[in-house]
Amino acid sequence: MSRIGKMPITVPEGVKVTIKKSIVEVEGPKGTLSQNIRSQIAVTQKDSSIVVSRKNETKYTRSLHGLYRNLINNMVIGVSKGFSKTLLINGVGYRAEVNDDNLVLNLGFSNPIFYPVPDGVKINVEGNNKIIVEGPSKQRVGQISAEIRSFRPPEPYKGKGIRYEDEYVRRKIGKTGVK
Repeated sequence: MSRIGKMPITVPEGVKVTIKKSIVEVEGPKGTLSQNIRSQIAVTQKDSSIVVSRKNETKYTRSLHGLYRNLINNMVIGVSKGFSKTLLINGVGYRAEVNDDNLVLNLGFSNPIFYPVPDGVKINVEGNNKIIVEGPSKQRVGQISAEIRSFRPPEPYKGKGIRYEDEYVRRKIGKTGVK
């Protein structure tokens, strides 16, 4: 039995969960999320908790059990608390700002990069070098953060670029040795 899959999901106050055939929809103060569920997995709601179980014991079904339990749990957390990722910009003259619905990044290229802010996600800039991506969907927040980071990933010699707040950039010594 999956250790993660058999744990029930507690639904907090203000969050409404509806289960229709193969779709689980979660609605809360931060928004609405839905997830398609494979036919091998059964989702039931008991009082203020959700239980995910499997209909057979094949290897493929066992692999889906914990996955769908975590996806539903992330949806419940997302619509109640939300998810956020923080990116830091390091480099001389590197900065970010939000204009209208665009994130404008000056990263040492000849032209600034305009990144349109997608629906359902909020991007804030603190100072000139701290970008905060917030939203109810953990997958979208992570994907948008990865796209922003990909414009100028941190390089190992001077550490310039965009990195996650908790990311450690392993530094290298240049070819002249220690300076």
